[in-house]
Amino acid sequence: MENKTVIKVERLSKRYRIGLREEMHDSLAASMAAFLKSPFKSFKKLKNLSSFGDESEDVFWALKDISFEVKQGDALGIIGMNGAGKSTLLKVLSRITEPTSGEISIKGRVASLLEVGTGFHADLTGRENIFLNGTILGMTRKEINQKMEEIIEFSGVRKFIDTPVKRYSSGMRVRLAFSVAAHLDPEILIIDEVLAVGDYEFQNKCIGKMQDVARGGKTILFVSHNMAAINQLCSRAILLKQGQKIADGTVSEIIEAYKNANISSTSDLGFVSFPSNNDIPFQLLELSFKNAQHETLNHFEYVESIFVSMRFKIKTVSPNYYINFTLLDINELNVFTTTDEDYTDGYSAGNLPVGEHTYNFTIPANTPLICFFATGFTLLYSSSKDY
Repeated sequence: MENKTVIKVERLSKRYRIGLREEMHDSLAASMAAFLKSPFKSFKKLKNLSSFGDESEDVFWALKDISFEVKQGDALGIIGMNGAGKSTLLKVLSRITEPTSGEISIKGRVASLLEVGTGFHADLTGRENIFLNGTILGMTRKEINQKMEEIIEFSGVRKFIDTPVKRYSSGMRVRLAFSVAAHLDPEILIIDEVLAVGDYEFQNKCIGKMQDVARGGKTILFVSHNMAAINQLCSRAILLKQGQKIADGTVSEIIEAYKNANISSTSDLGFVSFPSNNDIPFQLLELSFKNAQHETLNHFEYVESIFVSMRFKIKTVSPNYYINFTLLDINELNVFTTTDEDYTDGYSAGNLPVGEHTYNFTIPANTPLICFFATGFTLLYSSSKDY
């Protein structure tokens, strides 16, 4: 028997009006004239808010003409660069904001976790907020009490469960909020990128719980920049770009499309240059990443070695310095570190002369990178002096 459709989105659009830079005037007379005209301009803008066809420069389309369906029991991943419209889409589906146009049909009880502490009352305790959220979802006090111990245990905040939520850290709020959303029997669970606030162990715990929810016939919509998490949890994904759906398919297909879209929008693939600054004694000039075929790229497969070239300039010689390249994953865990101890330019580490130098090294294959093209890089410079 084919699963029924629980979410149907047809030609969904959402627009906002954004502030524009205030006009500058060269004379007092021009400023006074603009001041007198401002009420009429404001009235015109207010009137145009209901004019869907208005395409003035202060209109921003967060979503435009998006359509898709989600079946019961599906785990749908929503992927896209920052500003693609992912969070706006989830807010519209969660009824937090109304769409400008289009239709949404949702069948089932929805629990959403979109921002840290969403749905929590800061002055209530964690336990009281569990009751509050359960009541909003339509559960009885008896049903909530039956789930209470499981929620507290999963969240790991038992010691603070009777403390006002306003005294929680962001990580504690996420832990409790996810535990509440996942355990209060929602038929549709909507999760945004907020899980990135939690630690690595808790994120894996959340992924496992969402897998259990999906196996129980519930529906999940999951937004994340963590491709490993999307691949682990979801069976299908859609790709958003500039508020529009540009691809819909299997997770592997959409992740590949995401990589390709990211590449096509980057002029210098895997290559970063930095503006010159003569006021500092050490400066990074260029950073590039290549594969075994010496192709400069900004994404790599897990089984590939990554060849890194770093060009830098030394203006003032200082003893005891070193270059330290540290690669962090999206959980800010150190997955790779190297120093210039193996520098092969004929000089020992910490003894380079004034001028430009190049430092090459390799990140080994199978390094546990999570979504390499979205990973940050940190360059540390240390010396006997403080700069």
